[in-house]
Amino acid sequence: MSRVLVIRHVAHEGLGVMKRTIESGALVEYVDLFRGDALPKRMDGYNGLIVLGGPMGVYEEEEYPFIRNEVRLIEDALKKRVPMLGICLGSQLLAKAAGARVYKGNAKEIGWHDVTLTEDADDDSLFLGIPDKFRAFHWHGDTFDVPKGALMLASSDLFPNQVIKAGPCAYGIQFHFEVTEEMVREWIELNKDELAALKGKVDPKAIIAETPSCIEELNRMGGALAAKFMRMVEKQALEAGSALKKGSSCCSCH
Repeated sequence: MSRVLVIRHVAHEGLGVMKRTIESGALVEYVDLFRGDALPKRMDGYNGLIVLGGPMGVYEEEEYPFIRNEVRLIEDALKKRVPMLGICLGSQLLAKAAGARVYKGNAKEIGWHDVTLTEDADDDSLFLGIPDKFRAFHWHGDTFDVPKGALMLASSDLFPNQVIKAGPCAYGIQFHFEVTEEMVREWIELNKDELAALKGKVDPKAIIAETPSCIEELNRMGGALAAKFMRMVEKQALEAGSALKKGSSCCSCH
């Protein structure tokens, strides 16, 4: 059975709607950095990597020393072409590992905002069947440049670089397609001080009011993306097993 490594930075940012699909299709190993878990140094033995969100910035290595180790691990995943899904902070860590700059954006993008796919997403297997424009849930203030050689697959008005693809099977997604309605409400409650500091620029009541009309479609897309990602993971596991039989360590996904 394939093995997937999942990195969690805070307790309340988990797999959400992806959980059942990921855990039913692979042996999942969680690394909870908020509990002090140690990261593996390499991706050897893993067929997939999921890096979830968190409030810290990629440029805050002094305050969060594990960031350096995460970047090195993602670099190893890129080198070995292990399928990766980075969400929010995870997308920013992927951008850093791929050689791009990560920095504060001009504003915070929190709540429900439109995302538009680019032409480069038209033939991408992960986004096949996803509408060209859809409403997604966001909670981030940092952004990144598109790494050299990577593709930019989606954008929003506030943050032009919403989704990047680095290499054949590593995706960084700024928005949160994994959230459930319960997660949205929990995040608003847990982060009420952050919202208050924005002095009315983000209305939590409006976010909660819009959630019922948006969450079902987002969850459908999130489930579809998770299933497609797991097909990449399964392919990598098969190729890795075949390579071992042939005495080679080379594998790829497309």
